[in-house]
Amino acid sequence: MQIFGLEGLHLPKVTVLVRLKSSLDDAQGRVVERALRNLGYDKVQKVRIGKLIEVWLDDELDESDAKQQVEEMCRQLLANPVVEEFEVRLE
Repeated sequence: MQIFGLEGLHLPKVTVLVRLKSSLDDAQGRVVERALRNLGYDKVQKVRIGKLIEVWLDDELDESDAKQQVEEMCRQLLANPVVEEFEVRLE
């Protein structure tokens, strides 16, 4: 897979899952839920919408530093801490 001209490089990838806090109503999720039911998927009980962010890092970072840096990125830019929660997964 080519990533912005980085083919052949094996850079560490971190996946971030961002979703609304469970205590908040997900209006977009409700719309998708209704649409799925209208399409005949009557077993759908609930839908929540989030976002997936992939970050490739310099391979000189160790796992602990990589996770710490991406968590800081989430708190500063990638997630809104007032209404969203995030999960960082190292690959």
